[in-house]
Amino acid sequence: MKIAITAESSQGLDSQVAQHFGHAPYFIVVDIENGAVTATRDIANPFAEAHQPGQIPDFIKQQEVDVMLSGGMGGRAIAFFAQAGIRTATGASGTVRASLESYLGGSLAAAAPCAESVAHGHG
Repeated sequence: MKIAITAESSQGLDSQVAQHFGHAPYFIVVDIENGAVTATRDIANPFAEAHQPGQIPDFIKQQEVDVMLSGGMGGRAIAFFAQAGIRTATGASGTVRASLESYLGGSLAAAAPCAESVAHGHG
């Protein structure tokens, strides 16, 4: 399984989780086998400054990711990921490692549009 987590830096599992999905500077892609981390990759977000709806989910799909974790995410992004067959979870915080452990432990399990997204009509 491959899990991508939004990140503020390219420090792998020690990076802080980026709270705003669309403007995350990096994605940390983690390979998991039998519940253990087998590899990590830091990928710069080519759309951090500006993007069109669907561009980032398409980019993440190209990385062959199964799950996308973030602090917050808009409703349209959640829908694009669902269409691509990628599971999402929001509410991630702290380090990438801590958020990954929360997801694998079952305490970070579902995605909901962030309040900012709902307020802007991206529901």
